[in-house]
Amino acid sequence: FEAKTCARLTSGVCHCPCSLTMSSGVRVAAASMELFTQIKMKKDLRFVTYRIKDSAEIVADCTGAKSETWNDFVGHLPQDEPRYALVDIPYQDQEGFDKSKLVFVHWSPDARTTVRQRMLYASSKLAMKSALVGIMKEVQAN
Repeated sequence: FEAKTCARLTSGVCHCPCSLTMSSGVRVAAASMELFTQIKMKKDLRFVTYRIKDSAEIVADCTGAKSETWNDFVGHLPQDEPRYALVDIPYQDQEGFDKSKLVFVHWSPDARTTVRQRMLYASSKLAMKSALVGIMKEVQAN
């Protein structure tokens, strides 16, 4: 990614999410980061999907309430366009305690998307993942 200067400048270079831009030119929108903080800290959403708008910016596409399931999330994915998503996956640990983990999903339905769409999302994925500090799990779904 390119490091740009901003108000949060320290030691000459800013690496904050507002400056994350890939060589594709796509940047992560500030509102996208707000939803990331909401799902990570408040834990009041089941999922957030993101799309690339005008080949320039990663923006939120839709959100799912905490009561929704994995199947509800899958139902929100378009069959003809790629998407990024964050999904809060509930599970029980070995001691039986309820827990959850945020999972980054890169959805790319290869049969129904153009090569240009797939390349744009693939080349912009690092900008998105770099902005999502603390996400350890990733799923690539085609």
